[in-house]
Amino acid sequence: MEYRQFGRSGLKVPVLSFGTGTFGGTDEFFQRWGQTDVAGATRLVDLCLDTGANLFDTADIYSQGASEEILGQALKGKRNRALISTKATFPFGEGPNDMGSSRYHLVRACEASLKRLGTDHIDVYFMHGFDALTPVDETLRALDDLVTAGKIGYIGASNFSGWHLMKALATSERYGLARYVAYQGYYSLIGRHYEWELMPLGIDQGVGLMVWSPLGWGRLTGKIRRGQGPQGGRIAAGGAEGGPIVSDEYLYGVVDALDAVAAETGKTVPQVALNWLLSRPTVVNIVIGARNEEQLKQNLGAVGWSLNEDQIGRLDAASQEVPIYPYWHQKGFDIRNPKPTTW
Repeated sequence: MEYRQFGRSGLKVPVLSFGTGTFGGTDEFFQRWGQTDVAGATRLVDLCLDTGANLFDTADIYSQGASEEILGQALKGKRNRALISTKATFPFGEGPNDMGSSRYHLVRACEASLKRLGTDHIDVYFMHGFDALTPVDETLRALDDLVTAGKIGYIGASNFSGWHLMKALATSERYGLARYVAYQGYYSLIGRHYEWELMPLGIDQGVGLMVWSPLGWGRLTGKIRRGQGPQGGRIAAGGAEGGPIVSDEYLYGVVDALDAVAAETGKTVPQVALNWLLSRPTVVNIVIGARNEEQLKQNLGAVGWSLNEDQIGRLDAASQEVPIYPYWHQKGFDIRNPKPTTW
């Protein structure tokens, strides 16, 4: 397993982590993701630990806490071998303060996650979304206090706009507070919008990317091809709700390129899609998911080899999109405004 620096921090993380959104399945939405119980979770966790993929990602809202509880049970007796990241901000209860990134909510949400996980510390604590109603300094001071108390190791942001993240980083610098060292965001061969603003920001500010849904909401698993709809899996089960809209022609063009590269390398379509991400600037970790051991082993096979420049170039070309304004305009001034990729 390869390990990379976790943004501007001293923490080393594996390039692949395991996402536990499939643990539990206690409500209709998450049932479509998976319904892994403690026994199944324990097998998957042990397989990850044995291969060095020792970072496990969850969130309080995943199956309303059941994901955290199952992960905690699967890690019993093995906590010192693992890194855990979890998240807060989204609604977890019916009260007006049972959501957001206020001090009131975050302190209680962190304590509740610690209890469900059965641990005394969370290695990385992400704000799951931006809370525009809470002052940025209130959120960061609360997180800084939790870091000082030893309940959190590092903090991260997820699903923020570029200006949200930059405002938070500037506030941390101004007041000497803990800063977001990582950004957890959507990025895939059929979803490259991250490159337009957040990637240059991450390079400039030393914020590493932890990728969620690296297979494009299940569309790059090899189960969808030109003229062939989803053959099983999350999308066929109705789990595409909330996913980005992708035109068929664009999707098929990317899948065609993936098929060709997969044939050349002797790898599977998802392995090629994941390996492409590992070649991108700022990417430090990819969150992989799996309903069973076979899927997990296949995804773990995305490391230990590299695509060549020609293969990367062909995948880049097949997945390019015209950026929105002002990014298309900035391309005309690359001589003084260089971008980290060829988009």
